[in-house]
Amino acid sequence: MKKIFIDTGAFLAKELVADQHHEEAVRLWNKYYAEDAAFYSSEHILDETMTLFARRTNASWATSWGKDVMGAGIEWLNTEPKDLIDAMDLLKKYADQAVSFTDCLSFVLMKRDGIRDCFAFDRHFQVAGFRPVI
Repeated sequence: MKKIFIDTGAFLAKELVADQHHEEAVRLWNKYYAEDAAFYSSEHILDETMTLFARRTNASWATSWGKDVMGAGIEWLNTEPKDLIDAMDLLKKYADQAVSFTDCLSFVLMKRDGIRDCFAFDRHFQVAGFRPVI
């Protein structure tokens, strides 16, 4: 079974019609759901996505989306203190790439859980050695 980590950009693109990647995100989401891929994300991605949805739409819509996505069959990866320290080290390593701390934490969680593929429109995942499914 294909394991795919979902980044904030993929969640945003799927839901926001005005997003430049909207059509591609919907197509890929449907494709991988039909193939019974195993989807993963993190609590930090949920946090980041909910915040952006609340700002770009409203808190009520963001809350409804959040509750829906919690029941969408995605495994939400939790972080341990060691994961946070490892992400801090990656933030320093990728300082010249302007990678976010959330992305660095995603890289750590993906590596920890053996996830190589990502549903992300962010080039930083490729820089870190992960394969985008786009």
